[in-house]
Amino acid sequence: MYLDGAEGVFEFLRGNLPFYVIVFVPLLIAISPVAPVLGSHEFTVYRMQHYDLQGTVHGSRSSVVNTEARTLHSSSYHRKVVIARLADLTHGQFNEVIQQGAAGVLIFLPQNFSDVAPDKLKALMELEHALQEDAVPVPVYFAYETDELKDMYRSVQRTSDNGRTTSVAQELWGMLKASGFQLVISGSQAKGKLSGFGVEEQLPTGVIVAHYDSFGVSPALSFGADSNGSGVAALLELARLFSRLYTNSRTHPHFNLVFLISAGGKFNYHGTKKWIEDNIDSTEGSLLADSLFTMCLDSLGSGDDLYVHVSKPPKEGSATSRLFNELQKVSETVSPATRVSMVHKKINLADETLAWEHERFSMRRLPAFTVSHLPSHRSPSRSSIFDTRDKVEKDKLARNVKVIAEALARILYNVTDSEASLEVFRESLVCFQMLCILHSISHFHGAPAKLEQLYTPLVTMLEQALARHLKEVRLSAFRPDKRDPEVVFYDTPVAVMNAYSVKPAVFDLFLAAIIGAYLGTVYLVIVNFHHVQRVVGLFSQPKAKVN
Repeated sequence: MYLDGAEGVFEFLRGNLPFYVIVFVPLLIAISPVAPVLGSHEFTVYRMQHYDLQGTVHGSRSSVVNTEARTLHSSSYHRKVVIARLADLTHGQFNEVIQQGAAGVLIFLPQNFSDVAPDKLKALMELEHALQEDAVPVPVYFAYETDELKDMYRSVQRTSDNGRTTSVAQELWGMLKASGFQLVISGSQAKGKLSGFGVEEQLPTGVIVAHYDSFGVSPALSFGADSNGSGVAALLELARLFSRLYTNSRTHPHFNLVFLISAGGKFNYHGTKKWIEDNIDSTEGSLLADSLFTMCLDSLGSGDDLYVHVSKPPKEGSATSRLFNELQKVSETVSPATRVSMVHKKINLADETLAWEHERFSMRRLPAFTVSHLPSHRSPSRSSIFDTRDKVEKDKLARNVKVIAEALARILYNVTDSEASLEVFRESLVCFQMLCILHSISHFHGAPAKLEQLYTPLVTMLEQALARHLKEVRLSAFRPDKRDPEVVFYDTPVAVMNAYSVKPAVFDLFLAAIIGAYLGTVYLVIVNFHHVQRVVGLFSQPKAKVN
């Protein structure tokens, strides 16, 4: 009986199917969307910092993501990846997302930081600094907000808004018609030296230091143009200027200058610490132990004033005191609008990290100070992804280098007050070279400079830059103790995230019910097709003609 009914169905379709094809296929083509619907997206994301410093965990402790996306407007974040724009996110909201059991956080960054208003940029830096202080148990990623990601965000936002409906029926209907997205993510240091004229060990020595690390909430997005790309650029320019004096027998000063570019600056200056230990505790003897001063350069690419940061006020008549006085005098001559001030801050050993690089030298009772345009070590721009190349002003960087170079030259040549108007470097500074160095340092941004990596593109570039002007350029690497390392870095700063367009689980249940009902209906029609034929026959009988 079933086969007889099926033959009737097939005979019915064979006679009527061409008509339905001609009518409905063009209609379906006409109502289909013009733009194709992307079932998946693939984009680059940048992971939040993840490192251990002296046994304390910092940053995001996980990296695996494989769950559905929601926005901050959702009623629940449990086991979801929360997507948020950095401008819309607050530290309180971030903590709430983590406490509610979110599976991850994806933060969208503006495409161009220069378009962000200064007051808003300051607020974002403070938020970034707060995020850096947290140890987050879930993966946190950053991505630039492209047009494709904007469309995805709006789609996810519509899904999130459906969760705030007034009734259960509305919420269920919203879940059925909505589409969601499933997110899936399957240092060394270079040192060079300019030896004074005479017996090297019997001459006074000065040390000039700058670290080349960048730091921010995400290592792959940290450019570090001002902190501390400008410090490294200033150090290399000072090396170039003084090398011309040291290569001329008539201008060769009776003074040794040691230049150090260190790694690990953003991680408690461990590269500098290792270098000091190697030189102070060395049995071969070192110029560092008898140095008159150590000048650390940090963040010199902006600002109207200069600040000399010290851990202890220098004694009157010491090299540090004289150099500070010369900085003030030179600034009055070169740039009267620039004010040079001294900032005294004691070393707080209870803090996890040191404030400035010179504190590493001061802890070993070596006279040291830091020159910077920042009045405080707490400035959020020192560890921010917003510290980009456009934040460095070349004119102010050149002015600061000029002031430092002239003041240092007066110490080297023991210029008296009667010769205060003497200008040693009358030639203009090579701003183009400093900008190229800044560009190179920003180009090789990404992960923090690994202390144990001896040869990297950035280290090789810095070594070659020093070797052009200095003698005895050497590289040294920091080998951490594998049993109890002070600093532990983790990989995967950059990853590729895939976003797949998916329907919620409730939709699968609803679709299964619809398919089951459809198959049941077809079954009943086939079984009772003789009744269907009878009904169709009643409506298809020709009407009798009336004469």
